[in-house]
Amino acid sequence: MHLARRGNEPTESVYDLFQKQISERAPYLNADTNSIRLFDGSGDGLLETYLDQLGEHWLLSTHDGLVDESLRRALSQFDKSVYWKKLDQHEKESPSLLCGDPVEEDFIGRENGLNYKLSFDSGYSQGLFLDQRENRARVMEMVEPGQKVLNTFAYTGAFSVAAASAGATTTTLDLSQPYLNWAKENMELNSIDPTEHYFCKGDTFHWLGRFAKSGKQFDGVILDPPTFSRDSKGKVFRVEKDYHRLVKLACELLTPGGWILACTNCRKLPAWEFEEQLIKGAGEGASLEALPMPPEYTEAEYLKSYLVRL
Repeated sequence: MHLARRGNEPTESVYDLFQKQISERAPYLNADTNSIRLFDGSGDGLLETYLDQLGEHWLLSTHDGLVDESLRRALSQFDKSVYWKKLDQHEKESPSLLCGDPVEEDFIGRENGLNYKLSFDSGYSQGLFLDQRENRARVMEMVEPGQKVLNTFAYTGAFSVAAASAGATTTTLDLSQPYLNWAKENMELNSIDPTEHYFCKGDTFHWLGRFAKSGKQFDGVILDPPTFSRDSKGKVFRVEKDYHRLVKLACELLTPGGWILACTNCRKLPAWEFEEQLIKGAGEGASLEALPMPPEYTEAEYLKSYLVRL
């Protein structure tokens, strides 16, 4: 564990670092939103150490296999249930209790006035990607009642809930039936009837092609694919090389004046190369608007998001 230093001054204590950044983020927490990033690694003075608030509980994420005792002691002073997750894209284990009372059931997190089911027993991810908070708010602002929104690679359907809350009819697409069921639960948590929306299980490329053949159109399409994937036929998708294929297919489904929210968290893909992928897929006449991450992410602008219009 490495603390930040200022010149020859001694490092701040771990508790002081946490307390300082948590206090600075207090304005982002309110009755409508109780799930944000509280501490963001080197951007806040502590390398490879991330602290998220999920509902009333906290999640510490580190790259180390063991939690430094100073971290444990510091976090135990906040009187919170704190879970710890090792950041490992290969093992992808569920978080374990670090300090405080165990959280033995699913719980609710709030964001932009909406409720989402969260869980520490769901595997590597807890049900909501916090770095997309402002993009979900943007979708809520853009959508008009009666419009149709397609949410691909939807995970637990948070973007679908945001769009539906603004009056859209949503189509939620994911490979996992359990995640689609989770998305329906999230809708119900917000008094949205999931039977008035559509849920499609399967490969995104397959469904985009199927929608195009049937003449189906959408006012908005959300693209947030994994960095790497392989379909049932062994065909590989890599964000760095293949994102333009997704964009091209999505453009064929847009109504006049429609939009695409295109995102990637691929850290090794520079923003300018991502822009090239988007233009290659949408055409030279497309307009791109870069969208910033939530302000509490101080370490790196790793999530690249663009609003694409033809």
